[in-house]
Amino acid sequence: MRLWHTDLIEFLPRGQLLSQWRELNSIFAKEDQHILINYIYEYPKDDLYIYTEKVMAEMTKRGYKIRAFDKMNNYFSDLVEVEEVTPYEHHHNKEYLEICFYNLKEKFIRGQKDYEELRYKELCDYVESRF
Repeated sequence: MRLWHTDLIEFLPRGQLLSQWRELNSIFAKEDQHILINYIYEYPKDDLYIYTEKVMAEMTKRGYKIRAFDKMNNYFSDLVEVEEVTPYEHHHNKEYLEICFYNLKEKFIRGQKDYEELRYKELCDYVESRF
């Protein structure tokens, strides 16, 4: 279980993006605890809401259909007004960007079937511009 670095959502291959939506729904349903995501509970729900919106926007941009919003709507039902924030700004830092990049790089090198070369090149160009 992982929430990919916020800045990398647009570079995720299809499998990782769709898995991100499943993982978010698991958090919405059970407030999962996992070593790689426990930090999210240190932040206001606004962060997760904005992160979720970014994932949904990327899915919509790629033409993926989101069928169910029940768990998400229930999870965020107590939010009255969402503050525009940079999600998880202390955890989604340069080091975490690098960790996520190398994870995605390995998936590409190992031949993940849905990882298009152009998307990987765009990821590399983005990461290179940040370092």
